[in-house]
Amino acid sequence: MLTTSLCRVKLKNPTILASGILGSSAASLARVANAGAGAVTKKSIGPKPWEGHDNPTMVEVTGGYLNAMGLPTPSVEESLTELAEYNRLSQTPLIASFYGQKFEDFPELARRLDGKADLLEANISCPNVEREFGKQFAGSCEDAAAVVKAIKAVSKTPLFVKLSPSVPSIREIARAVEKAGADGITAVNTVGPGMVIDLKTRRPVLANKMGGMSGPAVKPIMIRCVYDIYEVVKIPIIATGGILTGEDAAEAIMAGASAVGIGTGVKYRGIEVFKLVCKELEGFMKEEKFGSIEEIKGVAHG
Repeated sequence: MLTTSLCRVKLKNPTILASGILGSSAASLARVANAGAGAVTKKSIGPKPWEGHDNPTMVEVTGGYLNAMGLPTPSVEESLTELAEYNRLSQTPLIASFYGQKFEDFPELARRLDGKADLLEANISCPNVEREFGKQFAGSCEDAAAVVKAIKAVSKTPLFVKLSPSVPSIREIARAVEKAGADGITAVNTVGPGMVIDLKTRRPVLANKMGGMSGPAVKPIMIRCVYDIYEVVKIPIIATGGILTGEDAAEAIMAGASAVGIGTGVKYRGIEVFKLVCKELEGFMKEEKFGSIEEIKGVAHG
């Protein structure tokens, strides 16, 4: 009842560990797979060792969290070792997320990651690293499409592209990356950037000053983005942003998603969140007489 597929990669259920949560090591990824996730995503791999931002990097706010991790990453060689070890430990599908500090990093990393995971995810949309890297490639159709074309020229592994909600028209960017050769879309990255100011110190709380918003408060924005994207592309969508319950998952699938990424939900409900969401989703499907994920997908479009 809960099985789904992404570019011919079969998932036992539609829940996916989102990038950046419990995804640094093979052991933590395998732990999430054993906890019931349908697939797991390796924390974004960068072109070189990178420490990310200074602490504090997270702050709780109403409805979720602001985070500015700054995409910390070990060396590519260490990441490749973790991917290989995960593949030895688990058969649950693996998504390798990666990012570039400059345009050329994307195809180079894609070449090195090709065949090392079931799916690749190009993170072109982190909202709080422009000061370090100079550009968010998800900000325009031209930049996003160029990155996708460069990746597809060197890699045969199915490619998902992680888009930003903070753009004038996510529909147009989704259409552009599909035309450029993307095999799927992850929607969306964190919302923002946003800021919290400490009233005692009279300074921003985060060391980076600003960060991306995640958690339940961003779910309505994510749902609208998935809905818009589904109307203009034919490739599968992973809905990520504020998924905590089976009902949340059903809503995202009705908007057009084939699977749902869970990140902050691990904080709110523990590592059991994947089994809990699946149990709740299955209960909803039985009550509403849906026989499969495919029957739910996109029904909100009429």
